[in-house]
Amino acid sequence: MKVLVIGGGAREHALCRSLSQDPAVTELHCAPGNAGIAQVATVHPVDQLDGAQVTALAGRLGAELVVVGPEAPLVAGVADAVRAAGVPVFGPSAEAALLEGSKAFAKDVMAGAGVPTARSYVCTTAAEAAEALDAFGPPYVVKDDGLAAGKGVVVTSDRAEALAHAGACERVVIEEYLDGPEVSLFAITDGTTVLPLQPAQDFKRALDGDQGPNTGGMGAYSPLPWAPEGLVEDVLATVLQPTVDELRRRGTPFSGLLYAGLALTSRGTRVIEFNARFGDPETQVVLARLHTPLAGVLHASATGTLDQLEPLRWDEGAAVTVVIAAEGYPAAPRTGDPIEGLAEAEAADGTAYVLHAGTKADGEGRVLSAGGRVLSVTATGVDLGEARERAYRSVGRISLAGGQHRGDIALKAAQ
Repeated sequence: MKVLVIGGGAREHALCRSLSQDPAVTELHCAPGNAGIAQVATVHPVDQLDGAQVTALAGRLGAELVVVGPEAPLVAGVADAVRAAGVPVFGPSAEAALLEGSKAFAKDVMAGAGVPTARSYVCTTAAEAAEALDAFGPPYVVKDDGLAAGKGVVVTSDRAEALAHAGACERVVIEEYLDGPEVSLFAITDGTTVLPLQPAQDFKRALDGDQGPNTGGMGAYSPLPWAPEGLVEDVLATVLQPTVDELRRRGTPFSGLLYAGLALTSRGTRVIEFNARFGDPETQVVLARLHTPLAGVLHASATGTLDQLEPLRWDEGAAVTVVIAAEGYPAAPRTGDPIEGLAEAEAADGTAYVLHAGTKADGEGRVLSAGGRVLSVTATGVDLGEARERAYRSVGRISLAGGQHRGDIALKAAQ
């Protein structure tokens, strides 16, 4: 199978790494890719938001499966364009991707499907926002209705800060605060069959102890030793399958990766948000534990044959990812700094490795920082303690001027 992956972050590097290890994959391409992806796939320049460009590239390469990584191309209809050309594509249509592209649309779908979620108001004026904030009280949860690369949500007890965020967005969803730990659960679907993966937890704040600004995610781990028994089966029955069924009922079937961000509250499991693609950095730890070859699973989603797959096989151990971010991230990340120690950070036995996010190679062959989140250092082990130790040992071997990372990823869960 010839596979083309669209995107250029650590999520796409994780996908490409897994696909490169699949014996069924005869050729692996990525567009636009990054310096790390170039080591496992042939990279091509492309405007990933341009469906015609992506479709033309897939045609030139003879791709038999296109995997769309990021949310923006999905909402822009890239999967639709590729699908219309007759190429199997892993990723939902633009219409179905509105599940992530519009928080208001997602709330409407959840209401139709009977999916448990936070009470909310959709607001377009300062007066509406103020009224909604006062209706719920602190802590305030204000979400930009559109795509915001994981940084469109403000959770604060400061009413002025909440109002300011609402004012900076065209339309916001203001909702009640959900207590309890958060869980990310991915599911692969072909629009009918829903195949849940293993749960993970990510760390959204920039600093240790969940302090500092909201980011796209500073690390993740899997499995969750504290998660209640039967969590995956419960979420499949009450959240994932009803949502897929509701979208199909509406005439907008969802195929690809359905990501449920969940809060395990004192009143039961509630959906915080849906995403329409693999999450970053949770993908890094989930794929690190997946033994089943990836290409066949993604192809089954793209061709409506998920019901014919054998059950997924998983590593019984654990995986931890620590994100190394640039100085100034998330507000104003500095780029162009050389990164050293990448080879030294890789374990010869494959138990620790580096996934590139915001990197590029210069004319001298050096790897430079080229984004806010620069690297995802991922490690596996028999348990979270061992995986964590290996991940941080590798982080310590990497040098990036001004680089920052959290020191407490998976710390509580490993104790």
